[in-house]
Amino acid sequence: MVLATLTVALAMGTACQISSPAQTQALVELYTSQGCSSCPPADRWLSQFDPRAASGVVALALHVGYWDYIGWKDPYARRDFNARQQWLAEINRNRTVYTPGVFLQARETRWHETGGFNAAVRAINAQPARAKIDLAVERTAADKVQVRAETALTEPARGADARLFLALTESGLDTQVKAGENRGATLHNDHVTRDWSGPLALGKQSVSLATSAPSGGQRAVVAFVQDVVSGDVLQAVRLPLASCIP
Repeated sequence: MVLATLTVALAMGTACQISSPAQTQALVELYTSQGCSSCPPADRWLSQFDPRAASGVVALALHVGYWDYIGWKDPYARRDFNARQQWLAEINRNRTVYTPGVFLQARETRWHETGGFNAAVRAINAQPARAKIDLAVERTAADKVQVRAETALTEPARGADARLFLALTESGLDTQVKAGENRGATLHNDHVTRDWSGPLALGKQSVSLATSAPSGGQRAVVAFVQDVVSGDVLQAVRLPLASCIP
């Protein structure tokens, strides 16, 4: 996997900053559900993208709720993610949505074909980024993270439909499933999207993202710029919070 250099600056132990690299980072979105018996292998696959390390991949697990009716209500599911997956399916000219579903730069991809996937990521990482993202994060309360984002396009004339998205993720989460297709299993999930904001205008933004109750999970803020008409992802960045906020 191609690695990208990230710049991280700490300020007085209570805030941190990150600037996206010059090359494009690859946004990977996994649509999954704890109620889906075929999802755990894809969840394990997503865990290979170490949430503690800087790499050329920015991973998101977006849990959907349309399988909740078969016996287990996924605690991480959000209707927003159902709608986003439907939007991505339409961009990819698909009539249906399913789990597990993986999108690389908003394009549906065969996640289990490792060679092809890795080659696609390398090709993305080799491209100059079409957007610049600067993040500054400071926890303002026990259950909130305040995010200050500044974004700009490298080619402003081509960015009329570009918007900013922000997410708060957690990794290292374990759930004992008591019903449904995965009954009796303890499922491990990484890069779980716990809060979401967007689409937002580019420029300067200040957004509050909610955290879950203390769980011991590894938290991070993810930001990406996307064309909301074509789906093209112009840049993405992840800021782990472990070294930023005591």
